[in-house]
Amino acid sequence: MQKIFLITGSLLGALSVMIGAFGAHALKSILTINNRTDVFETAVKYQFYHAIALLMTGLILFKVQHKLLDYAGISFIVGTIIFSGSLYILCITNIKWLGAITPIGGLFMIAGWLLLAYALMKSL
Repeated sequence: MQKIFLITGSLLGALSVMIGAFGAHALKSILTINNRTDVFETAVKYQFYHAIALLMTGLILFKVQHKLLDYAGISFIVGTIIFSGSLYILCITNIKWLGAITPIGGLFMIAGWLLLAYALMKSL
């Protein structure tokens, strides 16, 4: 899982920069019309934060082997896809019910952080 987390974290980080730039330039008019610029920036920001969290989790696995670290990394990936993904689609399409899915991604993100903390408490 370590290699998967490191590669996925790196790719999510790169995508954060690309999606952020794409939003600032190519999607600027759509985001402005839909009044979703702030929401788009939140999606990019949380994706980037959790790319870093995923990289940290992968690096921690060099030192600590605990199954909960695997679950933490998976939670970060799933949470990022659901949280940021639903917000990206919401921003572009303005389909409001997608906002109801976003908190599920947030719960996965929170679970990832709590699992990371618990695994570290048990292992260090």
